[in-house]
Amino acid sequence: MEEIKHSHVEVNGLKLHVAEIGTGPKVVLFLHGFPQTWYTWRYQMIAVAKAGYRAVAYDFRGYGLSEIPAEPEKGGFIDLVEDTISVLDTFGISKAFLVGTDLGSFPAYMIAVLYPERVAGIVSLGVPFKLPGPSDARDLMPEGFYCKRWQEPGRAEADFGRFDVKTVIKNIYILFSGTKPPTAREEQEIMDLVDPSTPPPPWLSEEDLAVYASSYLKSGFRYPLQVPYRTLGIDCGITNPKVEAPTLLIMGEKDYALSFPSNADYIKSDKLKHIVPDLETVFVEEGNHFVHEKLPEEVNELMISFLNKHGN
Repeated sequence: MEEIKHSHVEVNGLKLHVAEIGTGPKVVLFLHGFPQTWYTWRYQMIAVAKAGYRAVAYDFRGYGLSEIPAEPEKGGFIDLVEDTISVLDTFGISKAFLVGTDLGSFPAYMIAVLYPERVAGIVSLGVPFKLPGPSDARDLMPEGFYCKRWQEPGRAEADFGRFDVKTVIKNIYILFSGTKPPTAREEQEIMDLVDPSTPPPPWLSEEDLAVYASSYLKSGFRYPLQVPYRTLGIDCGITNPKVEAPTLLIMGEKDYALSFPSNADYIKSDKLKHIVPDLETVFVEEGNHFVHEKLPEEVNELMISFLNKHGN
């Protein structure tokens, strides 16, 4: 990753870690998920830069090498929206493609609704248009569903605290690589779902794990548990949303999110098309929740084709 340059920029009172590669007026801004940082986009950043784009990714506030806000428990998704707009402003970028995965897709969609003039297009991995707020689908999930467990203040902290940071990251990658949402029995915690002898996915190297672990050793999990998990059900205040920007949704056919109640139907529904009229959806046969890390070449090809189509 030597070609990627790193810096810190002051944004909304916090120093945020930024990675970038490439030059030129056409910009792609990458927004990571959990348990990730900018590093989750390592393959995509180099690929889009080689295709003639400027690639920028940053660690969200409270994640990785970015500073942690003084009161993490007051954090919400709107902070990520405002930080992203401020990063664009800091770098003098008037308009960009936004690429999000997992929690990173939420601020991407929110920006497309609230600041449509700043968005050239959206690529979302694994997440059809959704906004933070109450969810019937989440309510239908059992008590041991990981999102519900991690919403409880102190519970995930105690669960994670039994292990070193690298093991926590490895376990989450193992769990999120499955085809079913991680769900514990009443007497179990989420980390107990992983047999200690289970290796990480073959596409996630020891070096990759070490990079993630070193980042989360600095940030801890306090803010990542707040945003997304403890704020996901809080209404973000947006009504009658519409995404006018061209949007590419890439879904791994083995992504556990497809088994959320009604999610698969929603992805193919007229309701989604009404909110995101210029939507293209691609299913990747062997893709999982980390489709861009597991199958980078396939995702890069889809992404660059979309960027080139809408980047003129």
